[in-house]
Amino acid sequence: MTHYRTTTIDGLKIFYREAGDPALPALLLLHGFPASSFMYRELIERLAHRFHVIAPDYPGFGHSEAPSVAEFNYTFDNLSDVVGKLVDQLGLKSYGLYMQDFGGPVGFRLATHRPDRIDFLVVQNANAYEEGLPDNFWGLARALWKDPSTANYARVREAAMSDEALAWNYTHGVKDVERIAPDSWLLQRALLARPGNKDAMAALLYDYKNNLPLYPVWQAYFRQYQPPMLVVWGANDAIFPPSGAYPYQRDLKRVDFKLLDTGHFALEELGEAIAVHIAHFHDALSA
Repeated sequence: MTHYRTTTIDGLKIFYREAGDPALPALLLLHGFPASSFMYRELIERLAHRFHVIAPDYPGFGHSEAPSVAEFNYTFDNLSDVVGKLVDQLGLKSYGLYMQDFGGPVGFRLATHRPDRIDFLVVQNANAYEEGLPDNFWGLARALWKDPSTANYARVREAAMSDEALAWNYTHGVKDVERIAPDSWLLQRALLARPGNKDAMAALLYDYKNNLPLYPVWQAYFRQYQPPMLVVWGANDAIFPPSGAYPYQRDLKRVDFKLLDTGHFALEELGEAIAVHIAHFHDALSA
């Protein structure tokens, strides 16, 4: 049974989902953009018998407090700092990390800052390599990074946060659109409608440029610490295509690599299969 909890970190109310016996190995689930821990609702239930599962909402996302950009500096450094303090507050001494989309730059910061705490990594359409940011999708973002003008912000907001874009995030690349519940993007639409929330998301899209200089740091972490990694990647993703998945095998010796016939939010269509992959991967680590 999942519990829905709220705690306070640095004066902000932070929401998280929690399930499973705390005596079990911990697994921290880090969500993408502009999603929330809601994306893990079914995976939590599927894994709670074998992991102590925690899935937080970052500030500005989901059910966590969403201060304005004047009240909170929306950067990946700050998101990671909040999640790290939640980990400390919950007393997690070691844990696995599941990262999707924005969860990558949040989680890789945690891993490089405290490598001794990381038991394993699960990467699902989360990028750590320049090859994974093709210009045919990331051109608008790169234009914003180069020139953060009002016009470029407006273009990125429309491309990333229009009603059509929110639905497309979930339906592009899937095998059967009729299997994809619309609840996710309807929830996102409602949350983005909060005053100032789109400004917060746009600030993070601009700050994404500051992840790229950290790619070599994260890759050096892979090479030095060799965390076991499971890659479960939606192969038809136009946002983070498989060109960003393959390079992990360059730097890591122990990679269980699965390309899946689906899109960006792979859990929506192949959540049961991903849960099985995680179970088999973890069993192999424990053998």
